[in-house]
Amino acid sequence: MRCFCTASPPPRPAAPPTQAQPAQAQPAPAPQAAPQPTPPPIPVVTARTQSVGETMTLTGNAAPVNKVNLVARVIGYLDRIHFQDGQVVKQGDLLFTIQQDQYQAQLRQAEAQLQLQQAALAHATTEVARYTALVRRNAATQVEVDNWVYQRAAAQANIIAAQAQIDLAKLTLSYTEVRAPFDGLMGRHLIDVGNLVGSSSQNAVLAEILQLDPIYVEVNIAAAQAQQVRANLDQRRMTLEDLQRVPIEVQLQNESGFPHRGVLNYVAPQIDPQTGTLFVRGLMQNPNRTLLPGMFVNVRIPMGRTLQSAVLIPQRALQEDQGGRYLLVVDQNDTVQKRYVQLGPVVGSWQVATSGVTASDRIVVGELWRASPGLRVTPQPTTLPN
Repeated sequence: MRCFCTASPPPRPAAPPTQAQPAQAQPAPAPQAAPQPTPPPIPVVTARTQSVGETMTLTGNAAPVNKVNLVARVIGYLDRIHFQDGQVVKQGDLLFTIQQDQYQAQLRQAEAQLQLQQAALAHATTEVARYTALVRRNAATQVEVDNWVYQRAAAQANIIAAQAQIDLAKLTLSYTEVRAPFDGLMGRHLIDVGNLVGSSSQNAVLAEILQLDPIYVEVNIAAAQAQQVRANLDQRRMTLEDLQRVPIEVQLQNESGFPHRGVLNYVAPQIDPQTGTLFVRGLMQNPNRTLLPGMFVNVRIPMGRTLQSAVLIPQRALQEDQGGRYLLVVDQNDTVQKRYVQLGPVVGSWQVATSGVTASDRIVVGELWRASPGLRVTPQPTTLPN
């Protein structure tokens, strides 16, 4: 029996898995601009203007007002030393004693001679009276009266001479005590006890004494500067009283500012032809012996002229490089600029700038390590002491 069966169709291959359709790409957000850094705050001050006396600063030395080499004025052995080396002494203090026995004996001898002459005067006075009476009675001659009158006059003269010998003996005895001629500072003793001093062959210095209060400061002014001062004074001649009222300011090498004050004391009458300078000396008090002879000092002296409306800048703002002294200023765009300046007199903690800045400039006085030319900053006005 034939079977009429239909064959079943072959199975379909499995459809591949469907892939997910990619999502449509979104546009990337635009990058945001980085925030600008805030300009750093920088303290500034405005330059000042005022009238300032023009000055010059010179380098010189301190020198003692008095300096004495103590020597023996009589011959003898050095008996005692009455001070310690480097001691501060007062005028009249006993410093050395020289052997006194010989000079004490000479004084006693002179005093005895005075007594002898006084006795001779008394005797001659008595004899004059006696022989004058005898002459009236014709018991003596006038020659004898005249002789005793002479003897009386001679005794009177001898008394004067004997008194002078006493004065000389006392003076010589006083020379055996060497005393301080003024208040001062002793150096070290140069001769030891027991040595012969005062002889012409060995007139050695016993010690040195210096007067340090007050003290001199000495400088030399160039001839051109001296001529400028004369021109500023319109060739006026200052009296000694005027000169000694001129103030000066003194600074030690390791000091800031000019903390010491004094006055002019002397100006040489001529320019030294060998150095082309004029010698000038100032006088200042030195109670604590801050200044010692030989120390280098800077001395500021007026030049006799006033700078009107001078521009002053704070000294703390000044810096220096190979190009010279400069400072940093903030311009109208708040940008730091570097300005080289020419400097003039110092007024406290400020200094005159003769060029490089104007009275309206804002000067950087702090954060100098941060401020640099071309940097934009936020200026912060501040105040400084005068």
